[in-house]
Amino acid sequence: MANPFVYTELNTSDVPGSKTFYSKLFDWKLEDIPGMAMEYTFIKNGDSPIGGMMKHPMPGAPSMWLPYVGVDDIQASTAKAKSLGAKIIVDVQEVMGYGQMSVISDPAGATIALWQAKKA
Repeated sequence: MANPFVYTELNTSDVPGSKTFYSKLFDWKLEDIPGMAMEYTFIKNGDSPIGGMMKHPMPGAPSMWLPYVGVDDIQASTAKAKSLGAKIIVDVQEVMGYGQMSVISDPAGATIALWQAKKA
């Protein structure tokens, strides 16, 4: 499948409460990631991160899940989204040496993230 969903992230107003709720609901393995500018927790399937949790970066905004879609060229995909009427919420940025991401809002207002994994 071209451009699959590859990751999902919970932006929450209550990280401790969300960790307790989801770890009990789904028996998820959670791993806090030290040394970041913000508190971040991986949701793991075995040893592989499949998602994450963090304090919502927009104060006062409601908690929400943010899906990530894999792309081959993050710069081109972000520019294409903008040319099609998307609003760029977070422009392309590096993520902890794992890859690059951007966050867009489509013309109808739905938010999604684009992800380009670091080439091995």
